[in-house]
Amino acid sequence: MRMTDCHAHTTASDGLHSPTEVVRIARDAGLYAVAVTDHDSVDGVEEALEAGKRWGMEVIPGVEISTLWQGREIHMLGLFIDHKDPGLLEKLEELRDVRRRRNLMMIDKLNELGIDLTLEEVEAKKRGKADLNVGRPHIAEVLMEKGIVRSMEEAFDKYLGKNGLAYVTPDRISPVEAIRLIHRSKGAAVIAHPGLYGMDEILPWLVENGLDGIEVNHPDHTEEDKARYLRLAEQWNLAVTAGSDFHGERNGSMYHAPLGTCRLEWERALLLKERAEKNREG
Repeated sequence: MRMTDCHAHTTASDGLHSPTEVVRIARDAGLYAVAVTDHDSVDGVEEALEAGKRWGMEVIPGVEISTLWQGREIHMLGLFIDHKDPGLLEKLEELRDVRRRRNLMMIDKLNELGIDLTLEEVEAKKRGKADLNVGRPHIAEVLMEKGIVRSMEEAFDKYLGKNGLAYVTPDRISPVEAIRLIHRSKGAAVIAHPGLYGMDEILPWLVENGLDGIEVNHPDHTEEDKARYLRLAEQWNLAVTAGSDFHGERNGSMYHAPLGTCRLEWERALLLKERAEKNREG
């Protein structure tokens, strides 16, 4: 059966592996396709598409957009997007500026907590181009190296996650604005890992504003989460996706899950492609 992983990160944002390596890992995992969905960046998509052509792999052009709703960060996946759309590229650059401010704010809070950590140390963990995204996994990597925490999970639970001591989130675009941006770039809009937010009340509003799908199968979802979101997807006629949220393993600690852990039948992914094609026609 042809399977795909609809959520993976590369060195274009906070992933450990290059876009080419991500496609190779997907191939070696027996996948038919993989989506490259970097945080607020499409800079890895072209390289991944070229690798896909060489190895006979389908690559879904994607992005994961950071948004804000009622003080909480909500991530929206754009799949089958036009990754060269000028409007999309302009907005993503603005969002990366917000991410840079967020990193500085988090580092300041860590310093206030007595943790000696600098932006230079964090930026040194980037593995892609010098101007690409730095994210929380990079900060977590430094915390592990300094012996402040023992794992990625501990770094996020104690300091960097939504209930962490150093967590901050500056103003961002709303989830609905992200849906419109994804649709304008001719893609399909999916809410990423909704079980992590504890805010299911947002879903009807997103559906009313054009949401195309729900990431049902995610490594941080419980079985109850998966059943609930599958039921809601069927209720609202939304596409279902699955993704490992792959970032790679740092210092022996995996952030989320290995590539291919959460899989979706390619035929079901094509339902999202159909929705994206309607946006192209519109």
